[in-house]
Amino acid sequence: METQSNDIEIIKNQVASTYFVITMNIDGITHEESMIFPNGEANCMNWILGHLIYIRNPLLNILGEESVWDSEKFSFYNRGEIALDHKDKLISFEDLKSYLKQSQDTLEAKLNTLQSFKSEMIKDISTLSLHEIYHSGQLGYLRRILGKPGAIK
Repeated sequence: METQSNDIEIIKNQVASTYFVITMNIDGITHEESMIFPNGEANCMNWILGHLIYIRNPLLNILGEESVWDSEKFSFYNRGEIALDHKDKLISFEDLKSYLKQSQDTLEAKLNTLQSFKSEMIKDISTLSLHEIYHSGQLGYLRRILGKPGAIK
């Protein structure tokens, strides 16, 4: 049996670990809480989670999988968009959790089938992985701002 390359094992671990951190940080958060904009301007939890999913789609595409949603329809979660300008468009937090789970299942299944990454994919995959790590930490801070106990002990 052929083993997977180290780069795939690293990304599998990062995808699983980041998903764990994200789900811990969003656990027990209501839709209403997810729509709170700290200081009346900082990105709300809903937008950050939607943004994570939005940027997961290119990772899925790089790996040869379909996006979990229509990026044009959900473009208000794209990088550079001002969340507060789109607060009336943001979808339910439960729907976001469902899209996150779908993207996770697809990513894990795909990573389990690969033996190695093409060299031209490495930079994009590592950058997108870092992107998830960055925003998963933001969700932890937002959780505390919302008055919830820290989820990662």
